[in-house]
Amino acid sequence: MMETRNIIKSGEFLVREVENKDIFIPEEFDEEQRMIAATCSDFLESEVFPNLQAVEKGDRELMKSILKKSGDLGMMGISIPEEYGGFGQSFVTQMLVAETTGAGYSFSVAYMAHCGIGTLPIMYYGNEDQRQRYVTRLATGELIGAYCLTEPGAGSDANSGKTSARLSDDGRHYIINGQKMWITNAGFADTLVVFAKIDNDRVLSAFIIDADSPGVVIGPDEHKMGIKGSSTAQIYFNDVMVPVENLLGKRGEGFRIALSILHMGRIKLGANVIGAAKKAITDSVKYANERKQFGVQISTFGAIKHKLAEQVIRLFASESAVYRVSSDIDILMEKLKSEYGDKGRASIEAISHYAVEAALLKVVGSEMLDYIADEAVQIHGGMGYSSEMDVERGYRDSRINRIFEGTNEINRLLVADTAMKRAMKGDFDLFGEAEKLFAGLESLTSEKPAGEGYFAEKYRYLKNFKKIILLCMHAATKQFGKNLVTEQEVMNNITDMMMEAYLSESLALRIEKLENRRGMVTEYRDILDVNIYDTAGKIRKSAADAVYSIDLKESVPGLIKAVELLSEVEGINIKNSRRRIADKLIADNMYKF
Repeated sequence: MMETRNIIKSGEFLVREVENKDIFIPEEFDEEQRMIAATCSDFLESEVFPNLQAVEKGDRELMKSILKKSGDLGMMGISIPEEYGGFGQSFVTQMLVAETTGAGYSFSVAYMAHCGIGTLPIMYYGNEDQRQRYVTRLATGELIGAYCLTEPGAGSDANSGKTSARLSDDGRHYIINGQKMWITNAGFADTLVVFAKIDNDRVLSAFIIDADSPGVVIGPDEHKMGIKGSSTAQIYFNDVMVPVENLLGKRGEGFRIALSILHMGRIKLGANVIGAAKKAITDSVKYANERKQFGVQISTFGAIKHKLAEQVIRLFASESAVYRVSSDIDILMEKLKSEYGDKGRASIEAISHYAVEAALLKVVGSEMLDYIADEAVQIHGGMGYSSEMDVERGYRDSRINRIFEGTNEINRLLVADTAMKRAMKGDFDLFGEAEKLFAGLESLTSEKPAGEGYFAEKYRYLKNFKKIILLCMHAATKQFGKNLVTEQEVMNNITDMMMEAYLSESLALRIEKLENRRGMVTEYRDILDVNIYDTAGKIRKSAADAVYSIDLKESVPGLIKAVELLSEVEGINIKNSRRRIADKLIADNMYKF
């Protein structure tokens, strides 16, 4: 069924309508996928949660042993093809595993670093010999992997790294010198993917280095705000001899490898935070149902219901978007496998294609979790500030996600910039559609057709939101031209609108498809109603900020009038809608949406 779906290109959602039959929703997970998720969940309960306090005290060996146990269960081989010792699961299944393990606090960071950036660069870019020597052992947990890109002077600007490589006189080794920092799993990793510049190359190359090689020095673990159980340390390379056959990919291909792996890391982070958010919401409602003030449970208070409902709405929308694009990636992977003849290259090319959505979901997901983690502490009151409670750990652990895999500031710029660059290359006609809208500014209308149904109304609103985005893009490019990329505030306004529109559309498609399967459920329509109502306000604000900042004087009044018109939605009883959502959560006493 998946292969018959129509998928859209990265960023194309701005100009192309989608039907619910063409997206995947979490309610479509099959029995095997649910069993895999249950195995991961059971592992957290039996091996991770009982050991959290010990690993947070810096017990590197304990964390390594837990990781290896996950390897014994097959959890490390989910995304690895069977010929290399894995299970060759779909990308949707990989994302489900990322979500489920996301509830595992520091373990989740160590596990995801190993399975993702520690293993997949070799799987995706390695030759057959490298895959046999390393991937087969990384897939089982015999080896633990780490990814070494960041340096003291090279964070977001990764290509400015100073770590160097030169060929030995006999031509058999590269000699590596340099320093890496913020390396996850550094304290116990066996295999390192290291980026360095060969001689005076302008761009990076990548190398596979055994951590026990002479000259590799692992520093002490950093003292961090959160994810304390994750080993994070500096690694020093002092004349490390690396066999020439351990060059990963081609010379000078390292920067491309790094960028591609970042796309993969971003989109999987978008799934990972869902698991953490579901855990935080369940902790929130359980406490609200137990805690009494003024003689009643605090879950009966309207202010608490507002918080609980908002947690659910933000999570449900983010989850809808994550699995929508995951299915598109699966379909593209299958198509590219026949073209590339190599599963690894096909997989990373499919993931990299959806760079817009990867950056978008990374920002949306990390900020969604930060909100939920913060409100979880607030719902717990004074107890939420106590280290006895899971929500205190979750609050600290959440903060790193806005920095991981490229800061949210970098990713916000990437969303709008990458979409516009894809359009300029001819992937889809963004600027043509925007030009037509701009030319017809005076004749824009948003009248409600007679007999318009529930979902038709929502899709009309969404189409109008996209028109606002296109108008702002057109005005910005008209005013700033090639200098638009330096107008970061305006770029952020456009990205914020794109994020809200993508989430709302994904949410509407999911709920429409869900109703086709199960019939109408009031609380799900409440989620969509509140989301659309709030999105209209957010888009109106971001668009107005952009228009006034662009300052195309003769066009500003017309643009503002269009923004007001196109962001208009029917009012709803926001209080009652949120209360119904909260009441379901309270009755279930856990997140079961």
